[in-house]
Amino acid sequence: MKTSRRTFIRTGAMAVAATALMGRSALAVQKSKGIVGLQLYSVRQEMNKDPLGSLTQLKNMGWEYVEHANYVNRKFYGWEAKEFRKVLDDLGLKMISGHTVMGRQHWDETAKDFTDSWKYTVEDAGVLGQKYVVSPSMDGSMRKTYDDFMRYMDIYNRCGVLCQKQGMKFGYHNHDFEFSERLNNEKLFDIMMKSIDPALVVIQIDIGNLFNGGAVAIDVVKQYPGRFENIHAKDAIEAKSGNAKYESCVVGEGVANVKEVLDFALRTGSGEVCIVEQESYQGRAPMDCMKLNLEVMRKWGFA
Repeated sequence: MKTSRRTFIRTGAMAVAATALMGRSALAVQKSKGIVGLQLYSVRQEMNKDPLGSLTQLKNMGWEYVEHANYVNRKFYGWEAKEFRKVLDDLGLKMISGHTVMGRQHWDETAKDFTDSWKYTVEDAGVLGQKYVVSPSMDGSMRKTYDDFMRYMDIYNRCGVLCQKQGMKFGYHNHDFEFSERLNNEKLFDIMMKSIDPALVVIQIDIGNLFNGGAVAIDVVKQYPGRFENIHAKDAIEAKSGNAKYESCVVGEGVANVKEVLDFALRTGSGEVCIVEQESYQGRAPMDCMKLNLEVMRKWGFA
């Protein structure tokens, strides 16, 4: 069959357009996977002994984003903010998020304002280039009564405003008590979800921690679709010792159905940032576990 030059050109143009469209679609899918990082608490002993060597090892594995868990006296792992930023830049690492507990001592009730120490926390996070300032827990004294808890939900929103001035968001990272404790016959987690302003404050849902509170990760993300832009990808396995029923493990080896949770989050407008965390290792070396975690995340198409 003969093909006219006009037909050939038209067919070729359509093929080019289709290829370009497929390319854009592929890029869109890749972009939708978001950012995958590592919570440095996963290698806390290594970071305490040799922070530079540990960060170098993680970078060589292929990690590009990290989340800190050590900020003491305005220093990160012994470095001042500007020094630490240079260390990260030199290694090619980005500090997307950071954990620093915001407690009662960080709010001046008389002045109705944050204390200087907390303002410095936010300021130093900005120097690192963080997108999120996350409080990884809540003291029991902040949740004794419903009124106490609601007062701190208001303070969380105010902290969101403080962080927003530096181009960041405030965040809260759950453990297990948010799902097991109730005030006015309502779970703390549910009160929190309806009380915070999602434009200012994110809930960094830890999909492994919540199992010890009697919750199931996929049920929670389905209950609040689109609300979890920053997720802690943590798997949970039955603990062989200790008081908790579950402990963390390499992603994909536990009961949290991490891939299913992340896939659902991405489909419903969540999961822009995914931070892997593992605190227990089942006899493996922590650094070996971090290599395995990254391999699994890559296999699943998230990194």
